[in-house]
Amino acid sequence: MKEAGLQGLEAVLAIARRGSFRAAALELGMSTTALSHTIARLEATLGVRLFNRTTRSVALSDAGRGFVERIAPALAEIRAAMDMARSRSDRPSGLLRINASALGGREIAPLVLAFLRRYPDMQVDLVTEGRLVDIVAQGFDLGIRPADLVPRDMIALPLGKPQRHAVVVAPGWLATRPAPLTPVDLPVQDCIRIRLPNGALLRWPFERGGEQLQIDPRGRLTLDEAAIARAAVLDGAGIGFFLEQDVAEDLAAGRLIRLLEDWTPPRPGFSLYYPGRRNPSAGFAAFLAMAREAAERQASRGRKPGAAVAT
Repeated sequence: MKEAGLQGLEAVLAIARRGSFRAAALELGMSTTALSHTIARLEATLGVRLFNRTTRSVALSDAGRGFVERIAPALAEIRAAMDMARSRSDRPSGLLRINASALGGREIAPLVLAFLRRYPDMQVDLVTEGRLVDIVAQGFDLGIRPADLVPRDMIALPLGKPQRHAVVVAPGWLATRPAPLTPVDLPVQDCIRIRLPNGALLRWPFERGGEQLQIDPRGRLTLDEAAIARAAVLDGAGIGFFLEQDVAEDLAAGRLIRLLEDWTPPRPGFSLYYPGRRNPSAGFAAFLAMAREAAERQASRGRKPGAAVAT
């Protein structure tokens, strides 16, 4: 039963999570061919097919679903036991897996690099993706998302400076149209629509002096990537709604003009979040300690986390 070892079981769960051999192989740091061989050996040992595979899709078989339901809690217990054993060590070592949005990944990257310099026996796998995932089910130790997106059952640690939205447009667009003075003045047919990771369309939020409004964009263009939306606005395709840092350089250079700035007050920044743990590993505890140091530094000096973390 050597083929049914921990690596093989982790491989099954990774494929079940990702729905793809390629994505699972990337997560596990192995080749797709090696992963396929691992699963084939395990299936041969068990005498059942765990996955139904076609050229376009991978899905758990009935036997595979039952297998995953049984092994997932057991592997969670094994990971907890390993964490408990590592917690007895004074020297942080092992792997931390962190899930973040692309912007959250950029926010935490300086802290991650400082952490790796301080603890040479640690490894960090930082995965960035648009969709909001269940970090426990997906096998992550920590997540990074805007504070208002953190699940309520998680412990959250604020990180980074407050965020602001920015409504922007190309100078050429304003040359032939009046600038809106309030959100209700926005020509919604010229506002680029934003698709969120969960598939919903963003209603643009505005606030001033306690008054709150939400606007439904009705533009012909719908996008889910800030870089593409920025390029579209620069090309004169319409009005865009961004996080301020995504268009800060364009605003400073005059390539874009900001609208309704008094209607976009600062919002909570990013939070590092994680489930409660009885016996956190030494590496997990060390990373949290550095994150708290960075958060305290940010709060007291108004500086970005990780910008001056001691190494």
